[in-house]
Amino acid sequence: MEFLDWIVIGAYFAILLIVAWWSILQRQASSADYFLASRHVGWFVVGASLFASNIGSEHLVGLAGAGASSGVAMAHYELHAWCLLVLGWVMVPFYLRSQVFTMPEFLERRYGPAARWFLSVVSLIAYVFTKVAVGLFAGGIVFKALFPVDLIEGVDNFWVGAVGVVIATGLYVVLGGLRAVVYTEAIQCIIFLVTSAFILFIGLRKVGGWGRLYEICGSEYFNLWKPLDDPNFPWLGMLVGAPIVGLWYWTTDQYIVQRTLAAANLKQARRGTIFASYLKLLPLFIFIVPGMIAFALAKEGQIDGSILENTNQAYPILIKSILPVGVRGLVVAGLLAALMSSLAAVFNSSATLFTMDIYKKLRPESSESHLVWVGRLATGVMVVLGLAWIPFMALISDQLYVYLQSVQAYIAPPIFAVFFLGLFIPRINLAGCMAGLIGGFVLGMARLVIELFRHRLTPGTLLYHFATVNFLYLCIFLFLAASVLIVVVSLLTHKPSPVQLEGLTYATVTSQDREATRASWNKWDVIHTCAVLALIGAAYLYFNG
Repeated sequence: MEFLDWIVIGAYFAILLIVAWWSILQRQASSADYFLASRHVGWFVVGASLFASNIGSEHLVGLAGAGASSGVAMAHYELHAWCLLVLGWVMVPFYLRSQVFTMPEFLERRYGPAARWFLSVVSLIAYVFTKVAVGLFAGGIVFKALFPVDLIEGVDNFWVGAVGVVIATGLYVVLGGLRAVVYTEAIQCIIFLVTSAFILFIGLRKVGGWGRLYEICGSEYFNLWKPLDDPNFPWLGMLVGAPIVGLWYWTTDQYIVQRTLAAANLKQARRGTIFASYLKLLPLFIFIVPGMIAFALAKEGQIDGSILENTNQAYPILIKSILPVGVRGLVVAGLLAALMSSLAAVFNSSATLFTMDIYKKLRPESSESHLVWVGRLATGVMVVLGLAWIPFMALISDQLYVYLQSVQAYIAPPIFAVFFLGLFIPRINLAGCMAGLIGGFVLGMARLVIELFRHRLTPGTLLYHFATVNFLYLCIFLFLAASVLIVVVSLLTHKPSPVQLEGLTYATVTSQDREATRASWNKWDVIHTCAVLALIGAAYLYFNG
């Protein structure tokens, strides 16, 4: 890192500080002000924030690593841009009409308090083990690769990077709430898109162009569709199992959906999701393809060949090897932006879940200003938990993004099932909801635990197959099992009352609500939606080996 690089990094933090300070100075007297930015956010900030929340350092490190090890196979997850369209067109109208703060609160409206308690607790635990843990691990990897010489004598730069970014991010999230998060995320989104484009174009020039990249990597690297017995990305699992995780993540996860809840109205929320769906198509080219470029350059002996053994190093080594002075600093700022945006999102979402779904339920008489302070305290606790988790991050798989997707595949299916079945089948009740949530969660956690001890199991046994079957196939099984539990238990127990269902299922939406929804979109919303779907289809056709 040269002096000019440090100037660029300093400029990034100066911009971030100005935006965060402006957000902190805004009105934060009520819980809606702090947790939902006063419900007054426009489509551009909603869309940029959705994308920035999704793209953390685990994407930059993990997707590039996946690109270096197996090509475009992981692009299936990035082509889930259509899930954002489902959020905007199908789910958001129900969420905004119900005026909820959280996804567990929506489940309480639809089913009952038990569903809210369960989802709140599971979500908070899951955030620590997935989003916080993986984000910190990826940030540490990047920081250590970029700064191999210890900045603090005797302290590994892995820990310096992880701890420093957590504290810096936690500070402005604690003080500024969701407003600070979404507006800084909008800035961070622009920064890491620009910097990632630099890496793509410089990398392609270095490797000799797109055609040369294809020659070095081979057709297998350009094929989205892997064999059915592929250990990581079998085509059937990617086609059926991966969308289950995608729909859970993009349409029901508090971490993502909270941005749309902060929108000024339904039109702004939907257009934000359409804008974000365009942005979501970019990671294939700005994260996965650079990983393939790193593999090609390492294979040709032009950069450090250790990438071939440890693909998680692909992105940071590529940055160090091919970027000129000044640009390198800009890209490091982009990496920090990605890490901080994802951590900011999880800190704020966790604080919202704890404050509105747990604390307020226990202390319903709490004033609005008191809830704001509880939210700040809860954010601080998440920061501390993140720091406490750092020593255990060495247990995370070398294939960082595969680890993240596999753990989410064990958590997502029952949650996705209760949300979607609840919207389309009025007969689904609280008993069925809880049966699906608990049954699916127990099965998913059983797989996670048994998987750790699979080397002790006897090959060929049912338990061994359960522990070793591909996580995407298991995701399909968990979804089907949870759905059967939900439907069967619901049919064997009492019907929900009509009052409880009013406005919360498609069958019970009022004519006034239908008219309001129709008035919120026009032909351009439909045109852009179709354009996104066409681009996704084109990508599937092109990357076909």
